[in-house]
Amino acid sequence: MTESYAPRTVTRTRTRAARVRRLPGGITLRYSARAVTVAAVLLLACLATALLGLFTGTYRIGGWQVLDALTGSGSGADRFIVVDQRLPRICAALLVGACLGLSGALFQSLARNPLASPDVIGFTTGSTSGALTVILAGGAGTGVGVGTGAVAGGLATAVVVYALTAPRGVSGNRLVLAGIAVGAMLAAFNSFLITRADLESAESAKAWTFGSLNAITWTQVVPLLVALPVLAAAALAAGRPLRMMEMGDDTAGALGVNVQRVRATSLLLGVALAAGATAVAGPIGFLALAAPQLARRVTRGPGITPGSAMLVGALILAVADATAQRVLAPFQIPVGLVTGALGGLYLLGLLWREKRNGG
Repeated sequence: MTESYAPRTVTRTRTRAARVRRLPGGITLRYSARAVTVAAVLLLACLATALLGLFTGTYRIGGWQVLDALTGSGSGADRFIVVDQRLPRICAALLVGACLGLSGALFQSLARNPLASPDVIGFTTGSTSGALTVILAGGAGTGVGVGTGAVAGGLATAVVVYALTAPRGVSGNRLVLAGIAVGAMLAAFNSFLITRADLESAESAKAWTFGSLNAITWTQVVPLLVALPVLAAAALAAGRPLRMMEMGDDTAGALGVNVQRVRATSLLLGVALAAGATAVAGPIGFLALAAPQLARRVTRGPGITPGSAMLVGALILAVADATAQRVLAPFQIPVGLVTGALGGLYLLGLLWREKRNGG
């Protein structure tokens, strides 16, 4: 099920497929025509899914009424449904999916392991611990307190995992094993918190752990809307050193890469992205695991491309949320249950592919 992350030999065909463009300031931009085409298709698919969510729903509103509501000239009820309910939910799905896709790409590049993702190696569980502590111990149900708790929990987990692996070098296998171990202990702590709470609080907290975009508001979306461009820019800047580190730490160091700084920065960025997504929607499983690998397959690149991973993550979560809203309408199921089911199908697909290939 694992795949090698060693750089592929550059052939003449691959060299011809690459495009090089020089930008002002001496910056050289190298890109693949296929990757650009795939990104454009993914963007169009995200836009189509967003429009579907905006113009359709349990509350029937005509297309012109939706446009009137967006321009502020519709009725109060239409503006409430379109601007205060549908639009923030669509934005949240795209933003959270992009965050998780990028976070998974960072972790998989960092660990050189396709099974490395924040939900598998415990960082999402740490964010859940921080949020549950605020919800159950602090008495705050939603809002800034839960978001702060989720981010703090994720960062604290990252510090612990890094401290456990740093003395002997933060290799991919040690990072994954330490993260799984810490995540297992935190999962037990989360269950303890829920069992010690009163019935109403425990039910509310348990529902939150399923991961949901129901009743999302602009108050929750705006911080992520502001943070994602900054975190994404920093992650894309670290993309080239990470690709060089796929050749091995010694080789990357000889080429001028500060291995420890790049590893620590990438770890911090990946945790911040996962924690921010968890703060908005709760823990969403499997998305960070699958999105980078699916992006790699559709772009046919030699490694994981962060931009494509973001777009694939955004599209998957937007489609999953649309499914969660409509499959049992008017009852809405948590989107985390849908992504969990999709993740199971994804892993079964990998097993079938290995069996077909004689693995």
